[in-house]
Amino acid sequence: MALRRKCGIICHPTSLPGRFGIGELGEGARRFVDFLVEAGQTLWQILPLGPTGYGDSPYQPFSAFAGNPLLISLDELIREGLLTEEDVRLEAPFPEDRVLYGPVMEFKHRALRRSYERFCAQASESQRADLAAFREEHRAWLDDYALFMALKQHYRWAVWTDWDPEIALHTEKAVAHWHHLLRDEVDYQCYLQYLFAKQWEQIKCYANEAGVTIIGDVPIFVGHDSADVWSHRELFRLDERGLPTVVAGVPPDYFSPTGQLWGNPLYRWDLMRADGYSWWMARLRRVLSQVDIVRLDHFRGFAGYWVVPAGEETAINGRWVRGPGKSFFEAVEREFGKLPIIAEDLGLITADVVALREELGLPGMRVLQFAFDADAASPHLPHN
Repeated sequence: MALRRKCGIICHPTSLPGRFGIGELGEGARRFVDFLVEAGQTLWQILPLGPTGYGDSPYQPFSAFAGNPLLISLDELIREGLLTEEDVRLEAPFPEDRVLYGPVMEFKHRALRRSYERFCAQASESQRADLAAFREEHRAWLDDYALFMALKQHYRWAVWTDWDPEIALHTEKAVAHWHHLLRDEVDYQCYLQYLFAKQWEQIKCYANEAGVTIIGDVPIFVGHDSADVWSHRELFRLDERGLPTVVAGVPPDYFSPTGQLWGNPLYRWDLMRADGYSWWMARLRRVLSQVDIVRLDHFRGFAGYWVVPAGEETAINGRWVRGPGKSFFEAVEREFGKLPIIAEDLGLITADVVALREELGLPGMRVLQFAFDADAASPHLPHN
């Protein structure tokens, strides 16, 4: 990917200012774009946009395809007549220097449910048709995600492997049964994704029209307690109950003598390769509809990844396993052509990772903070 020199800022939308305790996809986001333009910045880098779970990390979302409902702008819903000021009245203001996720989730979901009730009661035929068209267009991932979230609430947020066996196994009969039983909550979850997609598209268009390019983030791995793993368990290295047999991490290094035990389930790359990496193609197609440039997090995992047996308390007893390598990116190019990809190649980078990135012609990453140590040959030094 050929890139001319540009400058920008990384700022996840949760960090934008707003009166409801968290950044939103409304006026605050547009003001941030205006600020970038005034400051001569042309890049806006964000973290993954997915719905966050335990720990509220964008890198452990409940779905690699869905958006985070907490980012939905309540002010935009007021302007559309789906909420009133009374619906969003605060008993006390949220802090301005941090996000208190528990209170924010409770407040926002209460308001969003009110907006859904009002939508069901007064939406026009064209609005209903728009929602129906969105559901049909995104059915391949949305049906499973909406049911997954409905089931999470039904089972009081228990991990999916602790659900009743038939639905935990995602059998066709169980999925149909629970989809009917929880249809109201499923419909609500689809409505939230419709709102998120509509508002994010408006923000992206606003940014692009102002000359600002959005850099998105695609972590190589997904969380175990996610709609992705639950509905596609055959693509992951799991046991008969659905628990990981091996998990992701990185080996010990300068920063951690015991390595990093991430705990993500690992892919069955052989099966993915056999069907042309179709799940990955769908994932990339989704993110490419949301951003302009894709940062592939943990790029080195495509060359080789650290495999740790499940149950280990640290990442010490892992081993390197060869990744899908060039074949994955050849499949990507066949599907999409040349893509605007940045390879996140930080950490323990071996010769095979460098060779893969250079063969693919992808730009990597350097961190100025890492440059000023005793190594005069550090690749992070600007003159190197």
